[in-house]
Amino acid sequence: MQKIQSIAVYPGSFDPVTYGHLDIIHRAAKQFDTLVVAVLNNAKKNPLFTVEERKVLLLEATRDLPNVEIDNFHDLLTNYMNSKNAQIIVRGLRAVSDFEYELQMASTNRKLNEGVETFFMMTNPQYSYLSSSIVKEVAKYDGTVTDLVPKEVEKALREKFNYL
Repeated sequence: MQKIQSIAVYPGSFDPVTYGHLDIIHRAAKQFDTLVVAVLNNAKKNPLFTVEERKVLLLEATRDLPNVEIDNFHDLLTNYMNSKNAQIIVRGLRAVSDFEYELQMASTNRKLNEGVETFFMMTNPQYSYLSSSIVKEVAKYDGTVTDLVPKEVEKALREKFNYL
């Protein structure tokens, strides 16, 4: 009997990618044959970085993970999952407050495609407070983000906010 390759998708805006995101990416990459980190192009949000910029930052931050692919999507997640032949959605949980929203999304995705399962991963406690919004706010006012994001992301933030 041939083993089916496990393909998981970790969707998000990643605007920008933080050490909290990378914690989930590194841990999920150990659990699945392929992990696709999928940048959501959400028309409702006003991102700081373009989809292409976010993909480049993710590529740089995950270059040491051979089974991680970086991609983007703009459709329903379940449609994207079908296009990648993926069965698993990976979601990170920082706190109990994240769970209610994530449970609602997981239930909706399951309703749309019964072949898709959502795996929740608790973020490392050292990153439980961390979000892309917080990183952008700190960087906007020239605060230090060295312990929050990789060097290439810190550099990109400084360029965006003209703190060279």
